[in-house]
Amino acid sequence: MPVIRFALVVIVVWSIATGTYFVFRDDVFTPPTPEMQITYEDHIADLRAQIDRIISRQFLDQKAVEQQLNGLLQRQATLEQRASALAGDRSATKSMNPTPIVPPVADEKALPSPINDTVVTLPDQETAGMLARVSLSLDKIERKQAAALGELEERIYTKARNIRSVLADLGVPIAKTPGNSATGGPWVPIKPPQPGADAFERQLDRIKLARLQIDGYAHALLAVPVRKPLIGDVETSSPFGVRRDPFLGRPAIHPGIDLRGDAGEPVRATATGSVTIAGRRGGYGNMVEIGHGNGLTTRYGHLSEIDVKVGQTVRIGEVVGKIGSTGRSTGPHLHYETRINGEAVDPQKFLRAGLQLGNN
Repeated sequence: MPVIRFALVVIVVWSIATGTYFVFRDDVFTPPTPEMQITYEDHIADLRAQIDRIISRQFLDQKAVEQQLNGLLQRQATLEQRASALAGDRSATKSMNPTPIVPPVADEKALPSPINDTVVTLPDQETAGMLARVSLSLDKIERKQAAALGELEERIYTKARNIRSVLADLGVPIAKTPGNSATGGPWVPIKPPQPGADAFERQLDRIKLARLQIDGYAHALLAVPVRKPLIGDVETSSPFGVRRDPFLGRPAIHPGIDLRGDAGEPVRATATGSVTIAGRRGGYGNMVEIGHGNGLTTRYGHLSEIDVKVGQTVRIGEVVGKIGSTGRSTGPHLHYETRINGEAVDPQKFLRAGLQLGNN
C-alpha cells in the first residue's frame, strides 16, 4: 500500500517540520500575525485535501476489485451449472469444472476505513495478476464447454439422421409406435427457452429435443426386426428370391432365407411383438409368426419345438422355438421371413440395417 504509506510519511514529516519550526525559531512565542495564521491554515487544508483524495481513491480501487471478483464468481457459478447440464456425457465435461475462486486475503497492515472501520486494501500487482489469470482460465473452460456441446449436438443429430434414414429405407413409418406399447400421462408442454437465454441454453434445448427424437426412433426400432434370430455367426444356406427348388429342381420363389443351425438350437424373436401363429402350417412345418405393428411380421419355420402361444407378447431375444426340419425341409435349419403388409421382403435388408445401427 505505497500510497497510504506515502500519506503517513507526509503527515509525519509535516509534524516534525512544524515542531522543529516552533522549537528553533526565535520568535516562537511571538503571537502569529494574521498572514502567518492564514498560511498555516492553507497548508493544513491542502494536506487534508490530499489525504481525502488518497482515501477516496483507495475506496474506488477497492470497489473495482470487488466488482471484478464478483463478476468472476458469477462466471464460475454459470460454468459449474453448464458442467452439470452436460453431466450426461462424461467425456464432454471432463476437466471442465473450474477451480474455485478464492478472494484475495486482506493485507495485515491494511488501514481501517475512516467511515465504518472496515479493513480495506488497495489492489496490488499480485492481486490484479491473480484475477487476470482466473479470468483467462474461465475463458478457456467456457471455450471447451462450447466445443464439447457442439460436438455432442453434432453426434446426436448424426445419430438421428442415420436412424431416420435406415427406417425410411426399410419402409417403416417412424411417426408411429408399436401398437402393444402402454404409455400415457398428463399433457405438460415443454417450455421454450426464455427470450434472454444465452447461446449455450438455446443449444442445450435443441439437444434435448433431438434426444427426444432419438428416443422415439429407438422406441420404434423395438418393433423392427433388425436383430438376428440365432446367436453367434449366422450363415445363409439359401437366399431370398428366385432359387432352384430343392425338391423339384425347378426355379421357384423363396420368400425368406434359410439359416444353418443345429437341431434344438434356440430361435429368438428379432423384435418385440405379439404371436399371431404358433402351430403347423403346410410347407413351413411348425411355424411361429409374430406381428410387430406397422404392418411388420416375422416368420420362423421348420421348428422342432414351439415355445410360445398365440396372443403371447414376446420381447426382443425371447426364445420362440427350436431349430428342426419339419415341413418341406431337407435338414435342420431355420426358415426366416420378414413381411410388410403381408408381402415378403428380403430379411437380409433388415439384418444389414441392424449391423449399421449396431443392434445385432
